[in-house]
Amino acid sequence: MSGTGLRERKRRRTVRVLSDVAIGLFLEKGFDAVSVAEIAAAAEVSKPTLFRYFPAKEDLVLHRIADHEDEAARVAGEDPAPLAALRRHFLAGLDRGDPVTGLSDDPDVLAFHALLYGTPALAARLHHHLDRSETALAAALGGNLDARLAAGQIIAVQRILALENWRRVAAGEAVGSVRADAAAAAEGAFGRLAAGWPGLAGVEVDGSSEVPPQAGR
Repeated sequence: MSGTGLRERKRRRTVRVLSDVAIGLFLEKGFDAVSVAEIAAAAEVSKPTLFRYFPAKEDLVLHRIADHEDEAARVAGEDPAPLAALRRHFLAGLDRGDPVTGLSDDPDVLAFHALLYGTPALAARLHHHLDRSETALAAALGGNLDARLAAGQIIAVQRILALENWRRVAAGEAVGSVRADAAAAAEGAFGRLAAGWPGLAGVEVDGSSEVPPQAGR
């Protein structure tokens, strides 16, 4: 067991180093100007070793947000009113300036998001990440057609809110001046979701709380 734990820690360390080295090169030279061979050389590994951890060049960048892939599903699965839980979670992220909400003026975060959103290949790959988030959330909401429809709307809302926040901060607006608008926009967007999916918000419909059955319950 301890050996397995050590191997996993080493694997995670290697993955993080490869991703960090690659992102550093991409920020310096541009994504398309850096080859996989150059990344492998800078990280002092072989190309086959790099591809063993990252099948695609784009994955070296998307790894930095991979931890958020099942975040919506986890938050939704922990509350009988999943939409209300997701709303609280997003608003809490805005309060603490979580980079995933787009409301961060950290230079490294701004540079990373400029790389991610400004590179067509990475923007396309980002949709694979969002698709997996949507699939996981749909499963947490019950897995039926309604759950898949709701998950698609929720993930889209969170993405658009975060992108708008990033655009404003990247354009030079202070985080403090954007935060109130960002919170109001999030409240409005989640309010419209709740109106369309009252059961997910734990709202009583016809005298009963119609929360759809969730996976694992």
